[in-house]
Amino acid sequence: MKSLKWRLAILGVVLLFGIIYLVPSLSPALPGWWSKVLPEERIRLGLDLQGGMHLVLEVQTAMAVENTIDRYEEEAREILRERRIPFLRVGTAPGMALDIVLPGPERQADVRTAFERELPVMEWARADTVDEGFRIRLRMKASEVEHIKEMAAAQALETIRNRVDHFGVSEPDIRPQAEDRILVQLPGVQDPQRAVDLIGRTALLEFKLVAEEVTPQDIQAGRLPAGVSVYPMREEDPATRQRLDREIALHDRTVMTGEFITTAHVSIDHQYNTPYVSLEFDSQGARVFERITGEHVRKRLAIVLDGVVYSAPVIQERISGGRASITGSFSMAEARDLAIVLRAGALPAPVTILEQRTVGPALGQDSIRKGFLACLIGGIAILIFMVFYYRSSGLIANVALVLNIALILAGLAALGATLTLPGIAGIALTIGMAVDANVLIYERIREEIRLGKTPRAAVDSGYAKATRTIIDANVTTLIAAVVLFQFGTGPVRGFAVTLTIGLLANLYTAIVVTRMIFDYFLEERRVRTLSI
Repeated sequence: MKSLKWRLAILGVVLLFGIIYLVPSLSPALPGWWSKVLPEERIRLGLDLQGGMHLVLEVQTAMAVENTIDRYEEEAREILRERRIPFLRVGTAPGMALDIVLPGPERQADVRTAFERELPVMEWARADTVDEGFRIRLRMKASEVEHIKEMAAAQALETIRNRVDHFGVSEPDIRPQAEDRILVQLPGVQDPQRAVDLIGRTALLEFKLVAEEVTPQDIQAGRLPAGVSVYPMREEDPATRQRLDREIALHDRTVMTGEFITTAHVSIDHQYNTPYVSLEFDSQGARVFERITGEHVRKRLAIVLDGVVYSAPVIQERISGGRASITGSFSMAEARDLAIVLRAGALPAPVTILEQRTVGPALGQDSIRKGFLACLIGGIAILIFMVFYYRSSGLIANVALVLNIALILAGLAALGATLTLPGIAGIALTIGMAVDANVLIYERIREEIRLGKTPRAAVDSGYAKATRTIIDANVTTLIAAVVLFQFGTGPVRGFAVTLTIGLLANLYTAIVVTRMIFDYFLEERRVRTLSI
């Protein structure tokens, strides 16, 4: 009797848990006090149920290698200068290589020694005499090329994941496909184009000095000195507040990049009531920025993002503290998205969209309706069969079955898991396994009654003999579900989640809850016969 009270108390706690986590998903609006006291997690719907975006991206890993070669070009010049080795030219060459042109062959041994020590990722390819001098070709090692490609794909995956997290999509699915492809699924996205722009933006932030000796007439005529290039520039007319597009000449050398950024957020210029992006650098970046601004006072420093100049202010004085800002004719959404990509970091290489699909909410609602209808028809058929075949005992099994489904939904909400179309299939499978457990128990009880045992003894013996079989069947299936969850992705994991929760709920409802109801009628109500 005491044991029955304890089991009833535990069942009351379980029911309370289920109600607390089911109410937010079933109720369109919650009272104000609910979120202060009780959890408000709802059942999340996957891409196939609520609609959203499906993207397959390809990382241009070859571009990452080319960017690395460009960086090594500058490092090569520094190495030669430090070793006081005279050179005529350093430049990139086809095949991930660098060409170093010396006045003559006398210092080629010094070049080999210097680069083996300072830049070991480059290997000696060949040396020959050309018209302009003595040329040494260094080629990037094949192992280094593969390493850069692998790191570019991995970094792109992490950067896109960070951007999506800041974007605020619930339960996104972002995972690698093949060597250089990334699958992105964004459930519930309302603005697909904004999501595409945010994910695919390279967000390479550079600081370059303005070539102030170059006039607009020189730019139009194409008269540019060596080491100077023309960039598009976005400006805003202070009078009309309209965006103006023009060109500006900048020195090719990048004095600083965005790699030192620790945070970026949107601020408001109260004078013009326009948004801009505030940047903060780490300690190293703050020192570099202070040195750059100190060395170029009264000069213009351009802020370049993905090859477009957003502002080119005059450096009035040395700037310490590690702060800067990007101004321009931003809307609030543009400024917010820019802050997101700068916080998440630049993509190591551009990404190309190979496949883009949008699943409309109507299609998702149709999937929910059909999946729900299938579960409902199957569930009602099972409920009718249990009552028809096992009579009053079938009602007890039906109570456990309904409780089982409620606990699955409550568990999904509590764990923050996502319900997908395969997940609905997992619920349907769990319903079948729950009924199978009750059938095993009831058939054992029937056998014991045929042997002449009393209802009390038949129930005890039936549960004792069937419990081990039920546990074995559920545990082996549970192991398979855990493996699917661990190594599966996307829809497979959605199926594994609902199956795992359903199996755990089934063990409790089929073995504990139904036994407790039988004990109540046999002990409390003193029932002498079983309708089974």
